[in-house]
Amino acid sequence: MSRSDQRRAAVVALYQREVTGRSLDELVPRDAIAFTKELVEGVERDQDALDAVIERHAVGWTLDRIAPLERSILRVALYEMQSREDIPAEVAIDEAVEAAKELCSADAPKFVNGILGAAERERVGAG
Repeated sequence: MSRSDQRRAAVVALYQREVTGRSLDELVPRDAIAFTKELVEGVERDQDALDAVIERHAVGWTLDRIAPLERSILRVALYEMQSREDIPAEVAIDEAVEAAKELCSADAPKFVNGILGAAERERVGAG
């Protein structure tokens, strides 16, 4: 399973948790690859901080107005950008935009790219 597929699996599990209220233990198979588990667990652990970044850069949007699938894509990408030094931010952003193209509405890729790009500019500027 490619890293892209693992990211999508994490996004889908997080989305399903948000929409159905089911636990991640039910949604992430026990035999899931470690990278998928890390993304899901990292997003779950850091969700408040990730959401604060999303809200800061989603100008004119409240977090609850962003579609759950788009929120999940943003959270996974932001987790990678903030917590995985071995993954360039550009890769996390590109993967998120591709996921949005595949899974969301026509406007989602631009929206996702805008938020993640602003978050990366802020992160680099702060570093």
